[in-house]
Amino acid sequence: MVQASAKLVLEPIYEADFLDCSYGFRPGRSAHDALEAIRAGVNRGRVIVVDADIASFFDSIRADVLRVALEERISDRKMLQLLLGWLRAGVWTGTQLIHPDSGTPQGGVISPLMANVVLHRLDRQWRERHRRLGEIVRYADDLVILCPSEDRADQALATLESILAEMGLSLSWAKTSILDLRRPKSGFDFLGFHHRRVESFSRKGRFFCVRWPSDRAVRRARDRIRQLAARRRALLPVEVIVGDVNRFLIGWRGYFARGNSTTVFHDMDRFVRERVARFISTKHGHHGNRYGYRVLLDHDYLGLVRLVGSVRLGPANATR
Repeated sequence: MVQASAKLVLEPIYEADFLDCSYGFRPGRSAHDALEAIRAGVNRGRVIVVDADIASFFDSIRADVLRVALEERISDRKMLQLLLGWLRAGVWTGTQLIHPDSGTPQGGVISPLMANVVLHRLDRQWRERHRRLGEIVRYADDLVILCPSEDRADQALATLESILAEMGLSLSWAKTSILDLRRPKSGFDFLGFHHRRVESFSRKGRFFCVRWPSDRAVRRARDRIRQLAARRRALLPVEVIVGDVNRFLIGWRGYFARGNSTTVFHDMDRFVRERVARFISTKHGHHGNRYGYRVLLDHDYLGLVRLVGSVRLGPANATR
């Protein structure tokens, strides 16, 4: 509650400074805004992408770096002591209380704001000194840099590494790469979506940036569906299972419908019907899913939510 109150006071102060390239955990901004910025940037010709990952960001923020960032806007010593005190409060691991030398607790109400305060230094330096290298799109500690050429992408990556080092941070090189979206099937994942540059079916020589749910996002969704329609839940009414599945699908659809997701949605619809049909068969003592499919067909699929037909973004001839 105290963190939430502090956030309400501090957020408007820092919002006056935060730049347009920052989208994460900010009022009036969303992940979809960041995704649209990427689509627009690639469509403008920024097709060399620095896909960067900051190593253990929340665990690596140094207290002195955060203090300097906070003092740019906060002069009240008691407020500074309160904010830095949360960093020193320690973390309960379940068996012991540890007091790390750096980091801000993940999951804290004010942690995303503190992350933006620290990384605002990166945003500001980039705008003032390095904009020619590429366009940075940042969502909290997740970021990409959209560059017009390979040379500038190389320079952008080196510059990013240098700026982060000044802040006591580093890149995770195993998760950082430079991609040329002009190459066939070259793409990157960001905020749950896989991004690629594809040629228009109707206008040869015209290319567009498209996005659809990443393989990881699809795997996690399928795992969740398997859990909701698992054999161990066979004692529950089918209506309960369908209701649980529908609630998950509505949320998943709400996020991923704003992309070129038609093919992925079609496959997911088929997977959901197969899992629910298998559940029905198991519940009534049948093997496989044929019995369950008959029940679904006879009862208008029991009201299962459909994903296909809900896509709201992207060229109609470039969906996936």
